[in-house]
Amino acid sequence: MRPAIKVGLSTASVYPLKTEAAFEYAAKLGYDGVELMVWAESVSQDIDAVAAMSARYQMPVLSVHAPCLLISQRVWGANPIPKLDRSVRAAEQLGAQTVVVHPPFRWQRRYAEGFSAQVAELEAGSDVLVAVENMFPFRADRFFGAGQTSIDRMRKRGGTPGPGISAFAPSYDPLDGGHAHYTLDLSHTATAGTDAVEMARRMGDGLVHLHLCDGSGASTDEHLVPGRGTQPTVEVCEMLAAGDFTGHVILEVTTSAARNAAEREVLLKESLQFARAHLLR
Repeated sequence: MRPAIKVGLSTASVYPLKTEAAFEYAAKLGYDGVELMVWAESVSQDIDAVAAMSARYQMPVLSVHAPCLLISQRVWGANPIPKLDRSVRAAEQLGAQTVVVHPPFRWQRRYAEGFSAQVAELEAGSDVLVAVENMFPFRADRFFGAGQTSIDRMRKRGGTPGPGISAFAPSYDPLDGGHAHYTLDLSHTATAGTDAVEMARRMGDGLVHLHLCDGSGASTDEHLVPGRGTQPTVEVCEMLAAGDFTGHVILEVTTSAARNAAEREVLLKESLQFARAHLLR
């Protein structure tokens, strides 16, 4: 019998609360562990402190998300090359299986030129998997301030909200980089208008990590609770459960609109129940 797929909670899922809140919710609700999002919060950058929290709540760190968001470009320094290396070292220290990283931004030319080689070299020297995540194009309307109401009006008139602009090199599709391992994010497929099932199939055995969430196809990255959007969340989960997937499924959902702890807990509990129901083996 194949082992059950472990389901973790991203520390980003409790934003604007801090990292420790994710460990607390994960332990209370019965998650199998957490994914550490390394970003501006100082504790998320302190791997010794994270290790102590992991021990205190008896919640393993399943994966580390490298600091590669626009808002975390200065975390662990400005140079993205040593930051990726440091992320792998952090994962080793925490006993995490995977480092999640985005493709480089186009303006990070030196990083982009050596990215594929760096990822391969890091994997060759470590048991940690470096799983490159699918992203999405930035639509012109996001830069020029068109609100969702304006976008909807454009669509009703038969127009489009503007072409997608890839900020990533070589593209927002990580398979264009020819990497060994990938993270599939179902909110990103929604924003990109990508067929998530087809992308999962193209990733094949290289798909080692899933960010389970949802999206409606809006121009913004929504990270909805799975089942609340338009993505084939059930199909992807069932595909992984039926196959030889040995990675982790991480709930990376937005709960920032929750008005209190009880509302946030309902969202995180619903997310976990969805995952457990559709990942049965």
